Amino acid sequence: MSEQTQTPWTQTPWTQNRLTERLGIRYPIIQAPMAGASTPAMAAAVTRAGGMGSLGVALQSPDATRADCQAIRTSTNGAYNINFFVHTDAVPDAARAEATRQQLAPYFEELGLGDVPAAEVTSQPFNEDHLAVVLAEMPPVVSFHFGLPDANLFQAVKDAGIFTISSATNVGEAKQLEAGGIDAIIAQGFEAGGHRGTFAEPYEDGWIGTMALVPQIVDAVCVPVIAAGGIADGRGIAAALALGAQAAQLGTAFLPCPESMIPQVHRDALDSARDNTSDGQTRHTQLTSAFSGRPARGLENRYMREMAGGEDGFPDFPILNTLTAPMRKASASAGSEDFVSLWAGQAASLNKTLPAGELLDALVSETEAVLKRF
Repeated sequence: MSEQTQTPWTQTPWTQNRLTERLGIRYPIIQAPMAGASTPAMAAAVTRAGGMGSLGVALQSPDATRADCQAIRTSTNGAYNINFFVHTDAVPDAARAEATRQQLAPYFEELGLGDVPAAEVTSQPFNEDHLAVVLAEMPPVVSFHFGLPDANLFQAVKDAGIFTISSATNVGEAKQLEAGGIDAIIAQGFEAGGHRGTFAEPYEDGWIGTMALVPQIVDAVCVPVIAAGGIADGRGIAAALALGAQAAQLGTAFLPCPESMIPQVHRDALDSARDNTSDGQTRHTQLTSAFSGRPARGLENRYMREMAGGEDGFPDFPILNTLTAPMRKASASAGSEDFVSLWAGQAASLNKTLPAGELLDALVSETEAVLKRF
């Protein structure tokens, strides 16, 4: 093949683009933040292997976030991402809270937990306390889920020179993020596991698959786009790059890693999702609001099935977390997946079980092999 007829894949290495250069990462592969599952050890391992590790801190205290940033920084001097939720403040509703407590009471009795706790707000969207930690610890990247924070808080992050990312589930949201000053956008396809990043009504406008969503957002904005949702191996990464994304973000693929802090029952469920494909039986994922009060995708279990259809009566996100947390913990401790939030995307059956750094190496090799075939 002559120089004039070489493909773009051979003219420009797949590892080099505006985003990888700006972040200083070797490979355009990002480990998703995954609050409650990712750890400093996971983030550091991915970064050391040449990708960008991330840590979801939305459900923990600012002091814990400070300690986690310091732990990552002692393990790597590469780029890493700290992720916050920026949902609207929850509005307590005594009637809805009490109705949900009554719904959950039989489950609490079954698990020997006693009374359902009071409905309280135990985690806050990105605020002044979180900002203080960010400005003190200066993580290279800060990302947001459910839109953008208050303009003054966001501007303070930008003024500090920190790279910012947020998720969009449709073109309208992507345009809003770009207009707000975001540095890069995650195009979160409908296949993605965990909480949907949708922040604009109607919610159903975000029901778009990754293959359709990524090129639409790439065409609509000027900032770099990161593909997420249903990407679990090198084939998915190569496809994301072909669609115009400058990186791929993978979450579910990293859940089986030993650095993950998911409980054993969650690991077993992911194993079953992978193993069942060998005999033609696929374990399905579903969207549910029954754990937190906000739609999230996970492997279907008993609790999700029995609570389906009651979403409109739940307390605001994240109040419901307070009510379901004891149930989730007790179920996991008892070795039962019935009441555990088994977050996973639609490509869970493609998972491997490797340490995070080795998984990153495998993803790079797979991507290179795919691109060489073109």
